[in-house]
Amino acid sequence: MFPYIDIGPIHLGTFGLLLWLAAVAATLVLHKNFVRNGVDADALSVVAFVVIAGVVGAKTWHELQNVADLRHALKMMTAPGWNHPFDILMEFLHWFQAGFAWFGGMLAGIAMLMWQGRVAKPEGLTGWRASVRMLDLAAPAAAIGYGVGRIGCLTSGDGDYGINTTLPWGVHMAKNALVPPTPPDALVQPTPLYEFLFAMVLGWWLWRLGGKARPLGWLTGLYLVLSGSARFLVEFVRINPPVYGWMTNAQVAALGSVVVGAVVMVMTRRGSVVPAPVVEARS
Repeated sequence: MFPYIDIGPIHLGTFGLLLWLAAVAATLVLHKNFVRNGVDADALSVVAFVVIAGVVGAKTWHELQNVADLRHALKMMTAPGWNHPFDILMEFLHWFQAGFAWFGGMLAGIAMLMWQGRVAKPEGLTGWRASVRMLDLAAPAAAIGYGVGRIGCLTSGDGDYGINTTLPWGVHMAKNALVPPTPPDALVQPTPLYEFLFAMVLGWWLWRLGGKARPLGWLTGLYLVLSGSARFLVEFVRINPPVYGWMTNAQVAALGSVVVGAVVMVMTRRGSVVPAPVVEARS
């Protein structure tokens, strides 16, 4: 694991690098989907706004789960005094590089995508239809981007890894991992790798399904159901402590995603149908 990469005087966090790579991957997939559906929109700007919203949403959701820790972190950040703004900035950046909640990022990303849909008006749609259509178009890109970003969680050792294990594919966290395991030399399950592999398959499948005429919003519902199910299951081998009986915060949020997605799929089953992609329809 490599939480940081040092190139001369440059000190780079691998989580940030993989987050950037995730945005690049998502942009490429979304651009391809725009092209095949004849959508005149800039995938790069869409992804840029969604990434910013997602990071802020994920960090906010994580911190609000434990307000006491947040207050302590703010106290530590401002400890150097306001006459030392650079020190405060460094403390803030160090605090901001870890601790993100998947569900908060997803909610913020969905909200931003819906707003972007109203602006872009894909395929001439307006209002809420344009918002939902943008969600459908972005579903494969969201899955791929999420999977790539999860590798950053593994390389940085930010606490998203799994429980101690004797499995042959168990991994060691680096000594400077953001959240060291207990004991520090323990083998742990590489749960971000599990999520990466599932996300790649999910992204591929959503892309294939999007190649045919589908009810507006159906792909979004399917994405919520499958991504939520995967997150619910992987939590059983994660180090997150149970909060609601035997379930973690992430599992409760994941169940919410599954329920909402199932409702969306049922409600949209007989709704307006979006034609098959322009490019594939000609082939």
